[in-house]
Amino acid sequence: MSDDTISVLFVCLGNICRSPLAEAVFRQVVTDAGLEDRFRIDSAG
Repeated sequence: MSDDTISVLFVCLGNICRSPLAEAVFRQVVTDAGLEDRFRIDSAG
């Protein structure tokens, strides 16, 4: 991971499916834009 890598963490305490879904959607958007090497994407909660 380089210094200009952007970390994104989706956290939701109210619903076990919400944060993984947000992660998957955002990951797809980033991949479609060809920027997957610029982001570290994860979810928790």
